[in-house]
Amino acid sequence: MAEMGSKGVTAGKIASNVQKKLTRAQEKVLQKLGKADETKDEQFEQCVQNFNKQLTEGTRLQKDLRTYLASVKAMHEASKKLNECLQEVYEPDWPGRDEANKIAENNDLLWMDYHQKLVDQALLTMDTYLGQFPDIKSRIAKRGRKLVDYDSARHHYESLQTAKKKDEVKIAKAEEELIKAQKVFEEMNVDLQEELPSLWNSRVGFYVNTFQSIAGLEENFHKEMSKLNQNLNDVLVSLEKQHGSNTFTVKAQPRKKSKLFSRLRRKKNSDNAPAKGNKSPSPPPDGSPAATPEIRVNHEPEPASGATPGASIPKSPSQPAEALEVAGGTQPAPGAQEPGETAASEAASSSLPAVVVETFSATVNGTVEGSSGAGRLDLPPGFMFKVQAQHDYTATDTDELQLKAGDVVLVIPFQNPEEQDEGWLMGVKESDWNQHKELEKCRGVFPENFTERVQ
Repeated sequence: MAEMGSKGVTAGKIASNVQKKLTRAQEKVLQKLGKADETKDEQFEQCVQNFNKQLTEGTRLQKDLRTYLASVKAMHEASKKLNECLQEVYEPDWPGRDEANKIAENNDLLWMDYHQKLVDQALLTMDTYLGQFPDIKSRIAKRGRKLVDYDSARHHYESLQTAKKKDEVKIAKAEEELIKAQKVFEEMNVDLQEELPSLWNSRVGFYVNTFQSIAGLEENFHKEMSKLNQNLNDVLVSLEKQHGSNTFTVKAQPRKKSKLFSRLRRKKNSDNAPAKGNKSPSPPPDGSPAATPEIRVNHEPEPASGATPGASIPKSPSQPAEALEVAGGTQPAPGAQEPGETAASEAASSSLPAVVVETFSATVNGTVEGSSGAGRLDLPPGFMFKVQAQHDYTATDTDELQLKAGDVVLVIPFQNPEEQDEGWLMGVKESDWNQHKELEKCRGVFPENFTERVQ
């Protein structure tokens, strides 16, 4: 019997709730259609808008704070990995190893402490702050339902009073229900009218406390971390001072292409070597025409093999008529020498253009002319720019230049660009060029990263 009574009560509540929902739905429809008036409270509606805004802001702040904590955790892990790497590469015989390990331990503890304090003083406070919103939100929704019940009871009572045939019993019952609905609604409304403004005003103090806590914790964390970083920096500086002599060795890029230039040089040297059994001709006596030093202009073609000595070279459009023959040809006319001139200057003046003779004469007399023509002739053909060696380089092949720090190299182009490896240049050391003036003997390749451009 008790169970049946209990079931009866439950069934009665369910039926009552269903009836309330139907009545509320009907009242809402009538209000939207304008057939029934609705009780309005603009002040309360403003409080509800503020509540929703406050809830949205708080939810966003909680989400961003969790993201911030996740980032702190990730930075902690990254810092821990970095310190572990330092501990692994720090060799046992290096000074400061124990100090570096202790700094790494303190670094890890500082990250853990920072993360935990953020959780305690910011995240948990944030969770508590937002924990009150669901209950108030539920009460606001319930207050809205009770307001509909109140309006429905009020409209029912008014309709019975205005009916043509009045039923006093029904009117009395409707009045009783109206008073009850009004009481429930007003009790809830009064409580919310007090709580919502108070909650809205509390947001300022909460935001201030939250961000003050975060800022203060972060400030203290960075101060302590700065001290640890300074200590680690001092340990590493001490290590560098004690091992400062172990400089890093600069290495050249590997050469991948075939060393054709080296093979061509070796082949040319073997071709120019005198045949076995041939004797070198003895030098002619001084004063004879053959004693005049041979001068060769780089841009003129060499005589074909088998040509007899003294054969004339074809005219160049830029040469004067009297410079038709090179040294070893016609002897200059008697009396052409001026007092103090050597035989070399005579030969040069009679067989070369004026600008070449001028340069040659200045070189013989121990002076250097400052004309632009002389400057160009003092540089190797195709000269591009100058570089200076910053490190010593030991040649590993016959076609490479041996460099000492400070050597100046005159850079020239490769005869075949396809032979150039990445990171390598062709050139001749300035000292070798000034001494020999022969590219075939002096030029070679060298690593570009061992030098620095100076001109």
